[in-house]
Amino acid sequence: MSTAAAFTVLIPARMASSRLPDKPLADLAGVPMVVRVAQQAQRSGAQRTVVAADDARIVQACAAHGVAALLTRSDHPSGSDRLAEACEQLGLADDEIVVNVQGDEPLMAPALIDAVAAVLAQRPQASMGTAAHPLASVAELLNPNVVKVVCDGAGLAQYFSRAPIPWPRDLGLDPAQPAWWQGGVAVPPVLAGFAPLRHIGIYSYRAGFLRQFPLLPPAPTEAIEALEQLRALWHGHRIAVHTTDHAPGPGVDTPEDLQRVRALLHAGG
Repeated sequence: MSTAAAFTVLIPARMASSRLPDKPLADLAGVPMVVRVAQQAQRSGAQRTVVAADDARIVQACAAHGVAALLTRSDHPSGSDRLAEACEQLGLADDEIVVNVQGDEPLMAPALIDAVAAVLAQRPQASMGTAAHPLASVAELLNPNVVKVVCDGAGLAQYFSRAPIPWPRDLGLDPAQPAWWQGGVAVPPVLAGFAPLRHIGIYSYRAGFLRQFPLLPPAPTEAIEALEQLRALWHGHRIAVHTTDHAPGPGVDTPEDLQRVRALLHAGG
């Protein structure tokens, strides 16, 4: 990205997790996970990094490690609602850019945070920014737990789905064979260099839109797919997508995920 965008990182963190209780405070190489996420974000170009917590224990853990945090209401229905309150508490101007880094993504690359901020700054027609990378296999394309995104020629999202999109009507989908975008079959020239994209769960917003977003009525597509970003598209807002060649590090949703990330951190020293 050629132009650095001024932005704030907000990290929503909530204690309630059915699969991993007290997840923000889970130990990762001697520090709570939410602190590890904030430390990664602090390595980006963000002007400031703030944790938006729903529990005083998270705020206290952050303070013990020199991480800025604020306490938000515990009854927010989504992370977006929590971030909207954080924008109010911080007094962010409507045109300021906010990057939402999830509190369970301790391996999020600082360069990707910068890129998601920049892609929004460079697209005045967009209300949000996000990221994606080429899918690794046909199995990923068919997996409903892998969210896909289709973009237009300007790099703006057309749709997000758990379904395999775009659907290769004439190319076939055999998980046992190399994918069509990886040379598995001959493709017409128009598809040269084109690959289906896996969505990465990191977002940038203008603070004014982030305040407005929780007030938008839920969308039918959002309810069907269980993907909150579809609400923005339904109401006519554009989402700019930064495409990277690199998949992000794993997030933490389960005890098994936690052990895997601990092993990666140990191996990396």
